[in-house]
Amino acid sequence: MTKTLVKAPFRADHVGSLLRPERIHKARKDFQEGIITAGQLHEIETEEIKTIVDKQIEVGLQAVTDGEFRRRFWHTDFLEHLNGVEGYIPEHGFKFKGEETERYDIRVIGKISFNPDHPHIKDFIEFKEIVGDRAIAKQTIPSPNQLFNAGIRNLDIYPDIEDYANDIIQTYRGAIKAFYEAGCRYLQLDDVYIAGLNAPEIPFNDSGSSREELIDLALRVANGVLEDKPEDLIVTTHLCRGNYRSNWAFEGSYAKIAPTLFAKEKVDGFFLEYDDDRSGGFEPLEYIPNGGPQVVLGVFTSKHGSLEEKENIKARVEEAAKYVPLEQLCISPQCGFASTHHGNILTEEEQWAKLKYIVDISKEIWG
Repeated sequence: MTKTLVKAPFRADHVGSLLRPERIHKARKDFQEGIITAGQLHEIETEEIKTIVDKQIEVGLQAVTDGEFRRRFWHTDFLEHLNGVEGYIPEHGFKFKGEETERYDIRVIGKISFNPDHPHIKDFIEFKEIVGDRAIAKQTIPSPNQLFNAGIRNLDIYPDIEDYANDIIQTYRGAIKAFYEAGCRYLQLDDVYIAGLNAPEIPFNDSGSSREELIDLALRVANGVLEDKPEDLIVTTHLCRGNYRSNWAFEGSYAKIAPTLFAKEKVDGFFLEYDDDRSGGFEPLEYIPNGGPQVVLGVFTSKHGSLEEKENIKARVEEAAKYVPLEQLCISPQCGFASTHHGNILTEEEQWAKLKYIVDISKEIWG
């Protein structure tokens, strides 16, 4: 089996989610109130996905997504459709800088396995047909390590964390196989959990394990999932410190995870947040193997619409190239524009202008 001719990630790439148009917000509300059917909501979402696919191609992106338009949250919509997992409304949302998120989470209620009728597989098939051969259809899903967040694991069902980890690995192997068979060749695992292992105080943790034990477990799970992936399937991971209505959940550099995860995680690329001082410096990139995964520098912010200074971006890429060869680098926003249906605080016009700006600057840097 040969590698795909077009090697992702691309010089100008993006994390995945896009601002939901007002038409989708209204359709979701109408569906909840019984004014339209599930089928009518799906059709409206499809029409809007067709529009944003065209727009992504128009601004010059080689990889396009469905904007996560069929989801409410970047992670729960996928996870709650796994066997043994359910969505529910907890007493509190997650604490972000300046606010608490909308209350919604997932929890384990049985043995975990992949659901062959998972709706995201059908959604991807429809999305890929929309894209055709005009671009690479990129699929985003939450990382398997998201299932280690506090409050999700059921100790009655999984008293042993290793049994839990093994079932998570098998579940995600099933997911990767299903997406591949549906035609996916570019898959991104979104991971707030691993990024949180860098924070001064680890958020979302109730395991009682040490930081070092959790980092080791996260690597074993990630690599266990990828162990038998098809050679021509590109898999990247995106490390995020929280993205909710332009707010963030925690801070911390990548220094604590770099010696283990940057050095040994068997992905084809890392999407990393580098849009502000919360992210720390580029020094942890020295652990990325030379000739190994591509590093997508999230030196543009998705949290506001103003465009970054071009010369500053070029200088930052040049600085990162001290640790990773320039040919191993790419650029993107640090996160999606709408990790939840609420979206970040900027306009759709600003979103598209920023994505085009990234494409234009990438051409100036790499030709």
